[in-house]
Amino acid sequence: MKQLDYFKGTFGSLENLADRISDVLGCPVTIEDRNHRLLAYSTHEDSTDPARIATIIGRRVPEKVINSLWKDGVIPTLQQSDAPLRIKSINQVGLGDRVAVSIRKNEEVLGYIWVLEINKKLSEEDMDVLKQAAQAARSQLLQHQIGSKKKQENQQEFLWKLLTGNHPSEERIIEKLQEFSILPAIPVSVMILQFKEEVNEAREKDILYLAVVHQRIRVLLAAADGQQMILLVSPNDKENNDQTIQEFIQTFFTHMEERFSITDVKASYGSLISRFDQIEKSYKEALNVLDIQNKLGGDTLNLHSYNDLGIYQFLGIIREKQVQDGYQNDVLTKLQEYDRMHRTTLCETLAAYLESDENQHKAAETLHIHINTLMYRLKRITEITNLNLKSPEQKTMLIIDLKIRKLF
Repeated sequence: MKQLDYFKGTFGSLENLADRISDVLGCPVTIEDRNHRLLAYSTHEDSTDPARIATIIGRRVPEKVINSLWKDGVIPTLQQSDAPLRIKSINQVGLGDRVAVSIRKNEEVLGYIWVLEINKKLSEEDMDVLKQAAQAARSQLLQHQIGSKKKQENQQEFLWKLLTGNHPSEERIIEKLQEFSILPAIPVSVMILQFKEEVNEAREKDILYLAVVHQRIRVLLAAADGQQMILLVSPNDKENNDQTIQEFIQTFFTHMEERFSITDVKASYGSLISRFDQIEKSYKEALNVLDIQNKLGGDTLNLHSYNDLGIYQFLGIIREKQVQDGYQNDVLTKLQEYDRMHRTTLCETLAAYLESDENQHKAAETLHIHINTLMYRLKRITEITNLNLKSPEQKTMLIIDLKIRKLF
């Protein structure tokens, strides 16, 4: 027997399609894009649940609901299959019984259809109907995607103008954002996420997915550049700007590993600014933070904000002054010459000792030597250079010069 096509023809809009699916199945329906933003929902239902209400009010699925669906394996299953999936209620996040199906183009997920099972449990025939609905929604989501892709390309071009300082006045920047239907929220900051491999189109979608579903920050503009993803972000919590961005970074690291098996990600962001014509400044600061992370590693990997850099902010200025004055640190010069002639590692030993905040056990562990060996080397260092390790001034200058040598 030939299967009846309930969705033959064009319904003109996703709202009409959502209503048609709801009429056929007798259940409330929502349609989302791949980032869980609400595209359409059926009307005139007498019953619903808190998660659906929150989705309709906020125009996207609440973050706590998305996290629960990931933890329970729901979203990974939907991403790997085009078959409808029955989902049991998760009371902690207000989610009632549901059936969901992914809307796909080959292996790419375009979005999802969610059907609430409150007054009725879907039969096997209903499941087949839902699969038909996903196929009917595909063409409309593809049209939506084509329009979004063109818009995204224009937005990326505009972001690069802002990053490189080739922008019009502050007023024109705000007008342009509004033309893109982007709320010109302030403060904003330029964030850079750096990966080991080049950010291809698939990886870019994964990054933006995590950025969009994390609902404590807003991504105004985004662009991929080699191994980096550049985001113009605005924290939603205006009273705790830096804390909100730091929390996003930590959550991003965790979710990239848990959901996409991506590790060794670096992150940085520039100063939060109150004017869009200062974006170039924030971008250069974020690049500065990444440069320090890449060259120095270690504890600097935990320094994400330009304002957290402390003395690192001024190393370039100090180096310029040193070059102009022909300055050299006599202690380091003597140690390097001694190491070269005697094939020792006294300079490395001194650096490890100072970087460990003069903790002898930690320094010895870092160097993989016995503590007695460390004590002997420190003694030789003071004999060769006349260094006074109890002098705060000498130690501070050594720490700065060691970092400058490593960085430049």
